[in-house]
Amino acid sequence: MDEQSSLLALFASSFFAATLLPGGSEAVLFGVLKAYPQLYWPALGVASLGNTLGGISSYLIGRLLPDEKAFLKKYSGSRRGLEWVRSYGSPVILLSWVPLIGDVLCVAAGWLRVNWLWVLLFMAVGKFARYWVIAEFLSN
Repeated sequence: MDEQSSLLALFASSFFAATLLPGGSEAVLFGVLKAYPQLYWPALGVASLGNTLGGISSYLIGRLLPDEKAFLKKYSGSRRGLEWVRSYGSPVILLSWVPLIGDVLCVAAGWLRVNWLWVLLFMAVGKFARYWVIAEFLSN
């Protein structure tokens, strides 16, 4: 696989990992960085962008849910995530990278109509920070 194909695979895996579909973008990031260490910053950017866009797709799904009952039915056991977004607003989206709860936070932010620009900002920062820590760990 060449550099461009590797980055495309990283983008796809990071996008899907941020949706309700299971994925392991960390393994793909590891593979890209091992095969192409010179792609450190591009790989970090591509993974962060893909994961952020995947999170925004979950935010948009939340915007489509009609009421709280529909939200809780679709995301059973997600009352805590909904309450976190209600209590803390967009800054809690920094945690959108956390497995299981991250998807719920993104959907809850959409359902609660939290300002999408703030959601995008906090989501991008949180996801970039996560990939940066992973990349640093992998490169040492």
